[in-house]
Amino acid sequence: MLPGETGLPPVRRGQSVGLLGGSFDPPHEGHAHITREALKRFGLDRVWWLVSPGNPLKAHGPAPLAERMAACRRLIRHPRVHVSDFEVRAGTRYTAQTLEALRAACPGVRFVWLMGADNLVQFHRWDSWREIIEAVPLGVLARPGQRLAGRNAVAARSYRAARIPPEASRLLPLAEAPAWCFVEVPLMDVSSSAIRARGDWRGA
Repeated sequence: MLPGETGLPPVRRGQSVGLLGGSFDPPHEGHAHITREALKRFGLDRVWWLVSPGNPLKAHGPAPLAERMAACRRLIRHPRVHVSDFEVRAGTRYTAQTLEALRAACPGVRFVWLMGADNLVQFHRWDSWREIIEAVPLGVLARPGQRLAGRNAVAARSYRAARIPPEASRLLPLAEAPAWCFVEVPLMDVSSSAIRARGDWRGA
């Protein structure tokens, strides 16, 4: 892709960028909360929300991309957060493909893939999951009490030796993959599925 075709904001070599991927169907304050926590806990320069065309693990498609992008931009108004449709522009469907395209488009940038503990538990079901964890560090944010489930995840057991302790979480962007860090943050009790069930998010 040519630089002008990525739709990404300017970024310099050596900067650390957290990547929060998902359908954001719809986005909610929980997404914004973990983004702010990730900026602090992992010492990130930026966080990019990668709004996907659709989640391959979900049977039903999400709301139109334009609606979800607009809702994300209404929700998160932070100078260090960017909402992106990079996956559509790059023509990627799976995270491993997206990471490969991002690293080609932004050489020298230190990417960190961000996820919740629930995603870590099912991470081994993702396409090319080992490729992902061996390409970029993973920053896992979890509610207090989710530690046991996270530690028992297939990926956590498989890459136990690559774990960075939470007290060293700000070193994660500087680590060579494979590397991952599990930090507990007071997450908000809100979910996209509950908001969809109410049907009151569009055009809010």
